[in-house]
Amino acid sequence: MKYCHFILFALLFNCTENLTQEPAGMVWIPAGSFYQGALESDTLAMLHEKPRHQVHLDGFYMDATPVTNKQFRDFVSETGYKTTAERDIDWEDLAMQLPPGTQKLHDSLLRAGSLIFSKTPQPITDFSDVSQWWKWKVGSNWKNPKGNNSIENKDNYPVVQISYKDALAYCDWANRRLPTEAEWEYAARANKEDVIYFWGNSHDSLKNNANTWEGAFPFKNTKSDGFENVAPTKSFPANDFGLYGMAGNVWEWTSDWYNVNYYKELLVNPTACHNPKGAEYAFNPNNVYAQEKVIKGGSFLCNIEYCISYRISAKMSATPDTSLEHLGFRTVASKNMIN
Repeated sequence: MKYCHFILFALLFNCTENLTQEPAGMVWIPAGSFYQGALESDTLAMLHEKPRHQVHLDGFYMDATPVTNKQFRDFVSETGYKTTAERDIDWEDLAMQLPPGTQKLHDSLLRAGSLIFSKTPQPITDFSDVSQWWKWKVGSNWKNPKGNNSIENKDNYPVVQISYKDALAYCDWANRRLPTEAEWEYAARANKEDVIYFWGNSHDSLKNNANTWEGAFPFKNTKSDGFENVAPTKSFPANDFGLYGMAGNVWEWTSDWYNVNYYKELLVNPTACHNPKGAEYAFNPNNVYAQEKVIKGGSFLCNIEYCISYRISAKMSATPDTSLEHLGFRTVASKNMIN
């Protein structure tokens, strides 16, 4: 009889373990409430990070790191998928994001490629013209982020040059989804209510916690954090939920449309703050012809003079066909998605 009891205990123990076991490479983010948006004390916050509002979220699983080169290679090897940057540009699709009547670009400028970062030859003071440091490079894609460098021996680096469409294709294959903006911000905050950065409020601790641009952007990087470009995953400490890379290194896609009025509209309908899915449509007064998605986390190019998006509430926007050498993604899964 005692032996039977032992067997029964062992079976129950194993069943309990299986029920609570996390999917490989993911961590459980418990259900809870938090205040989304910028703190009043955050003097660097932009208007689209306000007003701060309370959000309630169910629990979910999240990748501990951004999706890596190896993981994306496994997806491509199995499916034969070609990313946006590996395909020639469709002028009709591009024209929809431009003012009516824009003259068609020459075919030589519509070849497969992407945008890469290039340092400026001297310091600059006008940051409004991003063409000073962003250049179009034919042949630039996830396998060759700068067009002339491969990802050989970089399996544990975040995959970059990934468009929103590419990220969705990976999610379909992996039975995952992209996080909502609220989920991403909640996970980054990790129950720290009144802090600007995931480690606290000290900007002086930046180089010890995130891969960003140290020095005069975009002219000189002192590399005081140890890196100039993309760093391997887990190069910096995890936050209190066990998530790596939630500040700096690479931007990450979310599923939300970018709409500068969305937070204000939530205050009119507070019931929408339970598992919010984001705005119903995109709206950016600075780019009225584009339909853009929210990206979070900042990158290795963020600097105190420019971007400053390693703050938890910070965000930017990008069209679904955009791919950049500092843009990747991580996935999440609701409980009902886990087999």
